[in-house]
Order: sequence, then structure tokens, then C-alpha cells
Amino acid sequence: MGTLKKAEKDIHPMDDLLRMDRIPHIWCPGCGIGTAVTAFAAGLAKAEIDLKKTCIVSGIGCTGRVAGYVKLDSFHTTHGRGIAFATGIQVANPDLKVIVFSGDGDLISIGGNHFIHAARRNVNMLVICINNFIYAMTGGQVAPTTPLATYATTSPFGCVEPPFNIPYLADSSGAVYVARWTALHVRRLTNSIAEALKKPGFSVIEVISPCAMYYSRINRLGDGLDMMKFYHDNTEIRHGEDTKNLDIGFQTKITVGKFVDRERPTYMDSYNKWLSGTKKD
Repeated sequence: MGTLKKAEKDIHPMDDLLRMDRIPHIWCPGCGIGTAVTAFAAGLAKAEIDLKKTCIVSGIGCTGRVAGYVKLDSFHTTHGRGIAFATGIQVANPDLKVIVFSGDGDLISIGGNHFIHAARRNVNMLVICINNFIYAMTGGQVAPTTPLATYATTSPFGCVEPPFNIPYLADSSGAVYVARWTALHVRRLTNSIAEALKKPGFSVIEVISPCAMYYSRINRLGDGLDMMKFYHDNTEIRHGEDTKNLDIGFQTKITVGKFVDRERPTYMDSYNKWLSGTKKD
């Protein structure tokens, strides 16, 4: 093999998709968000969509930092308002592909109302939700996805609140594409993102991710590598599984796969059909 020129060796394979001037990132050692971003960048490349017509929106929290590292038109919004902001973008310019990339606290807690109604309307966007079962950036508090009996800074005797099943919430609200993977399933997550990017309508991909700093440490589960090993030993791929059966308990088996892939008119399809009908009248 010939020797590569220095300039060629210095170019990162994802240089055209990531803002290298902002690297190294701020995420903790053992966190799965960086791995998910790598899968996202690879999924963008695999989908071969027009990046000039693609934008990314995020909210507040550890995952909310993602928009700042991706070389797309990026919007960092207020807590819980990523989907609402993305809806405005998509309705104002339906030619854009909009991705919301944020965390379980941001999207499912304060942003939960926007989540269910965007799914109901079938707004054309992809929502990637990193679920680390806890509010990480703000100090390790109980989140709406924290499994029962889990310790957190606000549940010193164990969480007593039943958590949301994100795929079931998305499915029952009307999402057309619903999948779940872990930060370990990089190749499958990449393929799922590429597939969802081409799907018209409201798509949701949940990514189960380690939080070594809070969730793992408080619950004495080891570091990020230990959590990855847990995913390796305790996940089962079951495509098409009924989303009612996808609850996650504390250190129980996790079902992953693609669960929903259906067709529905998008919000703009329905709106334009109604608009054309009123003009005829």
C-alpha cells in the first residue's frame, strides 16, 4: 500500500459530519451518548439524504449537547421544547428533514406533552431519545424512565414511581416507526437511524445508554464497560414485539428491535388535503 499524504491521514472519516473544532466533547467516560452520535453520523451517511435540507434540534441535558457537535443546521432549544420547536421548522418548511436528538428527561418528562401530540399529528420528524434512566446533568434525580426500586439522589430508598415504556407511549400515540437499541448495538442502531430518516412521519428510536457518573455509581453497577457487558448478556432482539411488553425493570432483560413500521398520512399531507378541499368549496 502506498503511503498516505499527511493531509489525508489527518482527516477523520466523519470530518464532514461532525464539528471537529468542538472535539473533545464534554461527555463523561463510560457515557453512551458519544457512541450514539457516531451511529447517528454513520446513519446520516448511509441514508444518503441531502444534508443541506436536514437539521437537528435538541433540548437541555447531557444529550442536549449533541446538536452542537453535528455539522448540520443546529438548534439548541429550551428544556422540553425540542419537539415543539422542530414542529415549527417542519411546518414552515416541509422540504426539511428534522431530527430531534435529546434525552429521556427532556423529551418524556417536561417535553412529554409535545411528544405525544407530535406523534398523534404524525409530524414528519425523527426523534432519537437517549434513555439513561436518570436526570444526569442536574445531579442524578429520578426521571420518568427510572425503573422501580432504583436508587437516585431523590429516591434514597428506591424509586416507587412506575416508569414510562417509551416504545409503547410512542406507538399508542401514533408514531409510524418505533425502535429500541442500546449503545452497544452500534451497527443495528446505525441501520435503524438510516431507515427511519427515510420514513415519512413521526419516528422514534430509543437508545438505552450507560450513565456511569450517576445511575451506575449510585446503584453500584460498575462503570460504562460493565453496563455494556450487561447489555451484551441481557438484551434480546425481538422485532415486531407488542410494545405493551417492553417495560424495563431494574437490571432485568431488555427487549430491543424494530417494533412498529406502518404508514399514515403525515401532518402536512392531511393539512394540504384539507386545504385543497376548502379552496374547491
